[in-house]
Amino acid sequence: MIELILAHPHVFWLSLGGLLLAAEMLGGNGYLLWSGVAAVIVGLVVWVLPLGWEWQGLMFALLTLLAAWLWWRWLAQRVREQKPADSQLNQRGNQLIGRRFTLETTLVSGRGHMRVGDSSWMVSADEDLAAGTSVEVIAVEGITLKIRALPPLR
Repeated sequence: MIELILAHPHVFWLSLGGLLLAAEMLGGNGYLLWSGVAAVIVGLVVWVLPLGWEWQGLMFALLTLLAAWLWWRWLAQRVREQKPADSQLNQRGNQLIGRRFTLETTLVSGRGHMRVGDSSWMVSADEDLAAGTSVEVIAVEGITLKIRALPPLR
């Protein structure tokens, strides 16, 4: 077996590449993909152009690093293109800015709680507000909604 690998090193690299790619299909995390691709490329190069083991190992390491780096750059670019700058995903408080509600309880010293859907939020205002006042969310300070009273409808 060792004699076969020494006589035909491309068999070793192609086999290693195939095993790494098969293992990647079983795991699916992306860790082995680029090493498998690099091993297959080294196997094809060594098949055509006989190189010493040192050069084969160096080529494998460099191709693995280069492929992983190029994949990382491509993936980072895709994430930047897909994510809008003003994304409010998982920021529920920021999603409430500009929405209008009616207070169910009176604010004392400008602080209290307000019902939003099926949850209760701490709120603060610049003034005391009576229950039944229409308010608008103008900002979020940590876990507290900053609100202001809306003028009464006429």
